[in-house]
Amino acid sequence: MLEKIIDSTTQVKRYNWKQTLLYFVESLGYKPIAKNNSQGENGFMNKLIHQGIEELVPYPPGKPIEELERELGIKGSIKLASNENPLGPSPKALEAIRARLSTLHRYPDGSGYYLKEKLSQKLGVNPEQLILGNGSNEIIELSVRTFLLPGEEALQAFPTFLVYEKVVKAAGGTMISVPLQDLSVNLERVLESLTEKVKIIFLCNPNNPTGSAFTLDQLQWFMDQVPKNVLVLVDEAYIEFSTIPGQHTAEPPIKSALGLVNRNENLLVLRTFSKLYGLAGLRIGYGIGPSTLVDYMNRVRQPFNANTLAQAAATAALDDDEFVAQTLSLTREGLSFLKGELDKMGLEHFPTRANFFLIKTPIGGRETYERMLRKGVIVRSMESFGLPEFIRISVGLPNENQRFIQALREVLGL
Repeated sequence: MLEKIIDSTTQVKRYNWKQTLLYFVESLGYKPIAKNNSQGENGFMNKLIHQGIEELVPYPPGKPIEELERELGIKGSIKLASNENPLGPSPKALEAIRARLSTLHRYPDGSGYYLKEKLSQKLGVNPEQLILGNGSNEIIELSVRTFLLPGEEALQAFPTFLVYEKVVKAAGGTMISVPLQDLSVNLERVLESLTEKVKIIFLCNPNNPTGSAFTLDQLQWFMDQVPKNVLVLVDEAYIEFSTIPGQHTAEPPIKSALGLVNRNENLLVLRTFSKLYGLAGLRIGYGIGPSTLVDYMNRVRQPFNANTLAQAAATAALDDDEFVAQTLSLTREGLSFLKGELDKMGLEHFPTRANFFLIKTPIGGRETYERMLRKGVIVRSMESFGLPEFIRISVGLPNENQRFIQALREVLGL
């Protein structure tokens, strides 16, 4: 199977991703870097780079919140735009970081031995089935660099996490986007869009930005239909939030795809420490798959890609059961409060299996974002995801949730 994934070559072009990423950049309030045409249309850069890179829009670094407050003349801003943990980082992770500060003159453990051992025990998989990354984003990139050649195709249900397509385009591939059905991933529709040129299928479960999810039985049915020479990547960045007690009593349970890894040689599952454990700033994530598949990815992976403090913090966070329980409880209570207040306001919003959800606003996502920003509340406009009428918010602390509702009432005149 892996030999077929690695060796095949094709040539196809289907989708221009440039405008989508441009909307994304602008929705964050940033100005995209202007293209340098000093060499002219036929300059040397046109010969140096491939078309996939030419079509990408740079993701420029944003301004610090403090600088944004200074420019707008506001104070005490809150950020509910990036699905982060409002409680901050795991306390046990912080302790582990302090304990390792004196070792920063040494290179990190290139094998990630202790973190892999801890994950192996917690997840019930072999260490050889684990690959660490500088955030789960790097695992996405490693999968593309390992299994997708220039001119080949990948498949995604869209709207979804924008990084999938960015990485595929940067590698010279083409992304086929299958529209969601009622803001949910329709696996049958994804399967119908599969071509002989597709090498990787990206599935985000629960899906970002919609919060919808498919069941384990649905995924196994899908895996039974997909050819073994196509890699299926299931991104579970928010899977821990999908089973919060009392949150989804009327819906089928959502379980991790981990249980299917040993039965499917072309399945890779992604996880992150950014959300549940509050370690987004350290950039640490991991993938779980068949050992043969992981071995190929490790051949491409750069040495020392997971830094010392990230490994130490992640290892300690896995034992912080109290913090995890607090996070899930806060999320459950926050979702309940926010949904109740939005119902009172008569605003349409959508069920979620994550720590965020979509809200449809009468003035559109971009305008809502800009008005809320001037009140010191940072939300995410969904224009870049092809959902111009929506904003996405993540659950905050109780006082942050209350402030969001008050600000939303004011900007919408409700």
